[in-house]
Amino acid sequence: MTANSVNTTTTEILFAAFNCFSILVCLLAAILVCTYRLCSTVVYRLALYQVLSSLALAGVSVLQIVFVDYYSNPEAYGRACVAIGWSFTYAEWVKLLFTMWVTFHLFCFAVLHKNLKKLEVLYVGTSLLVPAVIASAPLITDTYTLSPDGACYIYVKIDATRAAAIERFALWDGPAMVILLAASTAMIVMVIKLAKTLCGRSKYEPITDGDQYWRALKQLLPLAAFPIVFFMFEIPEFIFHVYLARIPTPEIGITIAVKICISLWSMASGLALTIHVLVAKCSLKRTRIECIQPSMSAYGSRSMTA
Repeated sequence: MTANSVNTTTTEILFAAFNCFSILVCLLAAILVCTYRLCSTVVYRLALYQVLSSLALAGVSVLQIVFVDYYSNPEAYGRACVAIGWSFTYAEWVKLLFTMWVTFHLFCFAVLHKNLKKLEVLYVGTSLLVPAVIASAPLITDTYTLSPDGACYIYVKIDATRAAAIERFALWDGPAMVILLAASTAMIVMVIKLAKTLCGRSKYEPITDGDQYWRALKQLLPLAAFPIVFFMFEIPEFIFHVYLARIPTPEIGITIAVKICISLWSMASGLALTIHVLVAKCSLKRTRIECIQPSMSAYGSRSMTA
């Protein structure tokens, strides 16, 4: 066994371990949403779809460990590698589009004050059908193969044509960076607007429908982590693919770091939704207490003045 194969095996084992943990985190988030019956609103369902797509992405990533012995029998592993490559690309795009739609829905609700729940069919339809078309493009050009980092994906060789080199960035890196940058910017604008509104309100004002509206928005803030964290972890992968296009054999340390970032995509989604659900439930209990306190204090003040 060569040193390169040992490094590849070590990388894939670590990659699989991180993704197994990500699967558990995503399962926990999905169980919490279902346990508290939060699927009655569109934003919760979109967040759940996003976490389920993250779970699927982590599951496909775990299967990459099968190809640690790829070069011992390339013909036998070839078709399986293509299937895993297609599944990975599809899951990546499903996660990306659901992240985009969650951001879009929250931005319209918080900044534009529009509830676009009737667009749920559009959200789900585009998030499931568009990735299938995009993931099928490399089947035509036959670019699903084992890359030097040990994963079956869209890999462009060093001596490939310029058109083939553009394909890798056109089918994922370029669109992902643009969408995630726009989504992250939208979330930051939403958070700033919400913070300014909340800071301008007095804590001694009575509980009103408007207060409950803003409290609901505060509960949704953990979901702002979806595009921002996704964007942060996508940057190392983008840089790695540029590096990989120039250097055929990447260093083991760089490969491990990038694979950990890819694993953290799914883990971060599960953690964000888990935190969101816990914050939402705590805020709901606090709201019930605060709704009782004003009436009690009013009764007490009348007694004191009587």
